[in-house]
Parts: sequence; structure tokens; C-alpha cells
Amino acid sequence: QVQLVESGGGSAQAGGSLRLSCAAFGYTYSMYCMGWFRQAPGKEREGVAAITIDGSTSYADSVKGRFAISQDNDKNTLYLQMNSLKPEDTAMYYCAADSRPYCRGNFLYMSKYNYCGQGTQVTVSS
Repeated sequence: QVQLVESGGGSAQAGGSLRLSCAAFGYTYSMYCMGWFRQAPGKEREGVAAITIDGSTSYADSVKGRFAISQDNDKNTLYLQMNSLKPEDTAMYYCAADSRPYCRGNFLYMSKYNYCGQGTQVTVSS
């Protein structure tokens, strides 16, 4: 069993930065992929960034060059550094993890994950 707890959301001005954290508890060593997705009201869910067990990263085109995903294995924590924020980044951000090898290369497009956090709200004003 894996539990994911997000933090770090809040409000920012356009052009500003926020860093999200996701603390992972439990059998995290079995996860092939971890990442972030977001959901805004009235919009489809969007995979934002992912990192695999071998350290490979992937990003949605909408955040490339602005967001960076990283992990601290000693602290069992996943991060999402968000720079140059835009109002369209406003959404609930969720941390997710998956133990299936299939997730490598597909995490951003998956509709379900083995584990998902409760989410943290990010609001960007213009």
C-alpha cells in the first residue's frame, strides 16, 4: 500500500513560481513511475509531468521549459517546480504513482493510476 500526500499549492501571480511536494509512504520501492496530473473545472484531466524508476522524465507540451519534476529518494518525496506560471495553470494538482511497467512512456496519458493523492490547489492570477 502506498499513500501520497501533496503540499505546496497556493496562489501566485502570473510569471511567479510555486513548488509542489508529494510525500510518499509505504511500499514506494515498487513504483515504476511517479508524477503529477491536474484537473481544472470544466476541463479534461491533463498529465503534467512524470518520472520513472530509472530517472527518465516526461512533460506535457503545455509545461515544457517551465516545470521540472524531481525526486528525493532519501526523503521519499516527489517535487514539481513550477516557474513562469500562467493563469491557465490554475487547477487542482494531484500526485500519482503506478507499479505497472506499462506506465513508462505512457504515464501522462493514463486514465487511472495505482495510487493518487488528495490534490493541492494552484491558482494563478493575471
